[in-house]
Amino acid sequence: MSPTHDRTRNRTRTHLALTTAVLAAGLALAAPAAADPVDGATADPATGAATSRVAVHPSAVTAAQQQAVLAYWTPERMAALNQPSSGNPPRSGPDGGPWTGSDTLSRTVGRLFFTNHGEDESCTATVVNSANRSTVVTAAHCVNSTDLLGDNNEWLSNEMFVPGYHDGLAPYGKFVARAGIADTTWLLNDQQNGLRFDAYDQAFLVLNRNAEGRRVQDAVGAAQRIGFDRPGNATVHQFGYPRESSGDPARSGLPEFTGARLAHCTGQTLEYPGTKDHPEPRGLWGAPCVMGGGSSGGPRIADFDPSAGIGTVVGDNTQAGFFDSSGQVCERGTPSCTRHLVGPQFTSAITKPLYQAAQGARADG
Repeated sequence: MSPTHDRTRNRTRTHLALTTAVLAAGLALAAPAAADPVDGATADPATGAATSRVAVHPSAVTAAQQQAVLAYWTPERMAALNQPSSGNPPRSGPDGGPWTGSDTLSRTVGRLFFTNHGEDESCTATVVNSANRSTVVTAAHCVNSTDLLGDNNEWLSNEMFVPGYHDGLAPYGKFVARAGIADTTWLLNDQQNGLRFDAYDQAFLVLNRNAEGRRVQDAVGAAQRIGFDRPGNATVHQFGYPRESSGDPARSGLPEFTGARLAHCTGQTLEYPGTKDHPEPRGLWGAPCVMGGGSSGGPRIADFDPSAGIGTVVGDNTQAGFFDSSGQVCERGTPSCTRHLVGPQFTSAITKPLYQAAQGARADG
């Protein structure tokens, strides 16, 4: 892994993959699940652009499976994923601080809990407007993974989404994942070739109803729009549940950097091309932001109305990129080198088929 290249799940590691695509009984999809993955993505014959093939994995489909996930995530287990508070005085800026704006925004973004190869972890996910009113978007490495060596692929287990999570509370209920949806190209990821795979680090989860029998979009009373093929160069707002402030010890241990509360960054994006040794594909954009591990999968929102709390999700948080004051890539830790939180811009070729499959899936038995 490049020294200018870090991931933003809840611990330091590269992003992850999976091997098989499955269509679950009881999941009626708007797009079919793909066959076994092949080497690389399909391409549009007219343009040569990469196109999506949809992999669907059933998660907790039965009532017993759902209850097992809810029972697994005890308050103590969830709290164990928070970092200790530091007692540092409050400090925030456009590159990272607590979200203090519209409650509508905080209702649509939540913390995503899961188990990865036996270890409990967390990411961030966002409720997006969908036909089944049960769809959230996140990063692909928050849905499936390999081990640290890039082997032993598996879908992540015990996936549970908590919208509006703060200080251990679940004000709108807990939503167990019914299915995970990712691109089959991502499932071939070996953690070595970012140029080939990092554009595919995006995924959706279809959620079961909460304990009150409500779909997530109904329970929170709102949803963010989702957009495809939007210009990457824009002023954006990014959100997440980071467990660290990457590169800024002064913010370490503040509530919004422990995993306990929602954090926020806003600014002008730059496109991250990677480094000479670790090039990246086109289309990874992000603003200056110190949100670290745990913010993966959080939304990058354009056309955001802070008072209404609604905008258009145009991408997701996946990794860090570093730029100097002239906008050139620089080495992490060098003077005047600013950390940006970047991730793939959503496209019709890759993202839209995943979204269509997710919103067309059944959200209950």
